[in-house]
Amino acid sequence: MQVILLEKIRNLGELGDEVNVKHGYGRNYLIPQRKAVVATAENKALFEARRREYELAQADALGRAQARAQVLAGATVQIVSKAGDEGKLFGSVGTADIAQAMTSAGFELSRAEVQLPDGPLKTVGDHEVGVVLHPEVSVRIIVSVVGQA
Repeated sequence: MQVILLEKIRNLGELGDEVNVKHGYGRNYLIPQRKAVVATAENKALFEARRREYELAQADALGRAQARAQVLAGATVQIVSKAGDEGKLFGSVGTADIAQAMTSAGFELSRAEVQLPDGPLKTVGDHEVGVVLHPEVSVRIIVSVVGQA
């Protein structure tokens, strides 16, 4: 399925790129989220007519993400969880837990922005976690997991 991207998508393309994606990805994610439109002649002409609007919206989103990154840079959040004697958690700390703790601490953060490439945190201690605010803006935060008997 050929689509025209309406914003920059990491690992896919830039604003205005015409890319080939799988039908399910295009139909179920990109198009409903208004991140892309089907690449027809009519949509190409409409995109070119509105290109400046899309570029301004993308620049605005980048500016907001950079401002949030300055606030979040080096932030530390503490999460208390039940743990055993060896420092292993009985459960795990996932992206939703981290986002909720950051929101409670006064930082605006959604679950989708938290990146845990090695999976949920399962041990007590300080963990460096990546936060992707925009395809071009990412920041690292410290999540301190404290064990509770």
